[in-house]
Amino acid sequence: MIKNKKMPLDTFLSIREEILKGWPTGDDPALALEESVKTLKAVPKHKNFATKLRRAKEEGVTLIQPRAGVALIDEHIKLLNTLHKKGGADFLPSTIDSYTRQNRYANAEDAIKQSKKAKRSMLNGFPAVNHGVKGCKEVADNVDAPLQARHGTPDARLLSEIIHAAGWTSNEGGGISYNIPYAKNIALEDTLKYWQYCDRLVGYYADQGIEINREPFGPLTGTLVPPSISHTVAIIEAILAAEQGVKNITVGYGQSGNVNQDIAALQTLESLSNYYLKLFGYDDVFVTTVFHQWMGGFPEDEAESMGIISMASAVATLGGATKMITKSSHESQGIPTAEANAEGLRASKIVTRLLKGQGFSSSKALKAEKELIKREVNELIYATLNVGKGDFAQGIIKAFKSGILDVPFAPSEMNAGKVLPARDKEGNIRIFEFGNLGLSDESKAFHKKALKERAKHENRDVSFKMTVDDIYAVSRGQLVGLPKAMKESLL
Repeated sequence: MIKNKKMPLDTFLSIREEILKGWPTGDDPALALEESVKTLKAVPKHKNFATKLRRAKEEGVTLIQPRAGVALIDEHIKLLNTLHKKGGADFLPSTIDSYTRQNRYANAEDAIKQSKKAKRSMLNGFPAVNHGVKGCKEVADNVDAPLQARHGTPDARLLSEIIHAAGWTSNEGGGISYNIPYAKNIALEDTLKYWQYCDRLVGYYADQGIEINREPFGPLTGTLVPPSISHTVAIIEAILAAEQGVKNITVGYGQSGNVNQDIAALQTLESLSNYYLKLFGYDDVFVTTVFHQWMGGFPEDEAESMGIISMASAVATLGGATKMITKSSHESQGIPTAEANAEGLRASKIVTRLLKGQGFSSSKALKAEKELIKREVNELIYATLNVGKGDFAQGIIKAFKSGILDVPFAPSEMNAGKVLPARDKEGNIRIFEFGNLGLSDESKAFHKKALKERAKHENRDVSFKMTVDDIYAVSRGQLVGLPKAMKESLL
C-alpha cells in the first residue's frame, strides 16, 4: 500500500535497475548516475530551469514558454531555436509524442522512420526515449535556453531518467495530473508510485547539489475547472514531490476568463502552496507559479485569438505569475506552425514587458474571491487528509474513489465525474452539481446562490445547458454562454 514516505535509496536503485531495461536506449552508459551528475553539473546557469525561475521571481518578471515538439532531432532543434530567437521564448519545451506517453516505444520508432522518409514529422511531439540520452543531449547542446519535458505520461520513469541524464532541468507532470485528465483506466496507486520515482530521482540529484524544477500540470482538463479543485491537486502534488526531496516546484493554474477570479487564483495558489508545504515540514522548497493561457476552444479568426492571448498575458503579469504557457492564433486549426507559435510568443512578451511592475489593485471583489478559494482549498485538503488517515497518498486514492475530489470532464475511471460547473453572471467558474465533493454546506450554498442569480438574469433554470453554453462561449466571442434569445438581442 503506497504511503507518502520518501523512497529509500536502495529501493530507488533497485527499481531503477529494472526501469532502465525498458527500452534499448536505457542501456546507455550515460545513464550511470555518476555520469548524469557530471552532465547536470556542467549545465550553464542560464540554461538551468530552476536557476532561471529563481532569478525571475527575484526580479518580479513573468517569463514565457510555448508548447512544441516534432519527431526528428534536427527539425526539433530548428523549431526550438525559431521559438527562442524569433519568438523570444524564455524557456523551451519538448512536448513528447503520444506513443511515448503510453510507453509504446516500438510504435514511436516506426513513426521516426516514417518521418525520415516523408521528410516531415509523423508524430505530434518529440520521442525522447527513442532518441535516448545522446539525442536529447544534442537538443540541449544546440539551444540556448532551459529545456523542459512536457507530456502527459502516466509512467514517465524511463523518460525522466533520459531527459535528466541529457541535461534537461525541468519535468512536468504528477501522479494525479498526468492520470485523471489523461488516462482512462490506470490506477491512481500505480501513477502515484511512478511519479514518486520521478520525484525521488530529482531528490537524488538535489542531494548531489543539483537543482531541478518540477511542475505539476495545473489546468487538469482545462474545461471549467474551479480554482479550488485545481489548487488542491497542485498543492498535494507539490507535497508528494517535496517528500521525495524536490526543492524547486512550479504550481500551475489555467485561465478561467474572469480577470478577478484569475488574479485571485494566482495569488492564492502561491500563498497556499507555501503555507501547506511549510505546515507539513517542507521549509526549503522554492515555489513559483505558472499561468496557462486559455485551454478551451479558440475562435477561428486569428485576430480574435490574438486578443485572447494578449488578455491572458495581462492577467498573468498582473497576477504575478513567474511563468506563462503561451498559445498561438492557430489553436482552432490544430498544431501551429513555428511562425504562428513565435507570433503568439511575441504578442505575449510585449504585454508582459509593458505591464512589468504594475499590480492589480485590491478590491472587495478580489478579497472575497481569494477568501472563497482559500476556504474551499482548506476544506478539500483536510477532507483528503482525513479520508487518508493522515497520509496524502492514501488520501488521494480514497478521495477520488469516493468523489471527495472530483475533476470536471476527466476521462479517468478513477474519477467520479459527478461535479458539474458553470459560470455565474460575471463569468466566475462556479459549481451546480457537487456529487460528493468535500466542500462545506456554506461553500455549496454560495455556489448555488451565484448560479441562481445568473439563471434569474437570463430567465432560465440552472441546468447543464448553462455548462454547454459556457464551454463554447469563448470560441464564439463571449465569456458567459448566453441563451439563444439573449444572444440574438445583442446582435
